[in-house]
Amino acid sequence: MKPGFHDVEHSRDAAAGQSGSQSVDRAASLLALVVQSPEPRSFSSLVDQLGLAKSTTSRLLHALERNQLIQRDRGGSFRAGALFAVYAARQNAVDYLPDLAELTQPVLDRLAGACGETANFAVPRGDAVVQVSQADGRFLLGATNWVGVEVPPHCSALGKVLLAYGRLEPIAGPLESRTAATIVDRGLLDRELAAVRRRGWADAWEELEVGLVAVGAPVIGPDGGVVGAISVSGPTARIPRDRLPALGSLVVEHARAASTLLGNPHQPGPRSATGSSRKAGAA
Repeated sequence: MKPGFHDVEHSRDAAAGQSGSQSVDRAASLLALVVQSPEPRSFSSLVDQLGLAKSTTSRLLHALERNQLIQRDRGGSFRAGALFAVYAARQNAVDYLPDLAELTQPVLDRLAGACGETANFAVPRGDAVVQVSQADGRFLLGATNWVGVEVPPHCSALGKVLLAYGRLEPIAGPLESRTAATIVDRGLLDRELAAVRRRGWADAWEELEVGLVAVGAPVIGPDGGVVGAISVSGPTARIPRDRLPALGSLVVEHARAASTLLGNPHQPGPRSATGSSRKAGAA
């Protein structure tokens, strides 16, 4: 008896399903090799270990790379992609912070080059903010190495961003006063955070250290949540108050670029071009 039309179609569907399942298995095996390797893997080493054709391996690697599951380093080798680093950052997994630091470094380099000031990327750690990557500006004054330094969130631009977008829980207990300009009144801080959400960027004028000003904006992960913040900082002698709106727009632009690198092109933007929400007397 000859097979009928439906039998042939069923056979084709089964073959297609088997082929699709095989592709998924191969991609999963390839991803596991890359993620579990202590060092980045070269293309040839992956071909040799899996025993797949070079064309098949290349096609699977491109698919994994498009979906942020793997990425190439500067030498062309493959390592775990942005999605792993973003997920780990949202879980406060410190082991993956170097991946986020490496991913955001090119953006920081461009930002520091554009404004001449120090640029940083930071993530939350507990109830504080820790800076994990930095690009130095062109000036000697203000070229402090902030990497690894934890700061209170309410008196830093980076921390205000993470508080404003819910990446950090509201601060419990009294607000620490670091300088005479530090915001210690909760009502004033709440209004400041509301202004951050309206503008899309935060500033801290001599609130962490006397003579230091910073401007920060949020970096968004693939799921639409804030994973960290980018900032520029420098002395008040070089960053007057009337420069803050332009600097805020520049930081937002580069934070969007970092968000795109992490797999999310969408970024909260400023709703107005106004400067700091606080009056000069309250700074």
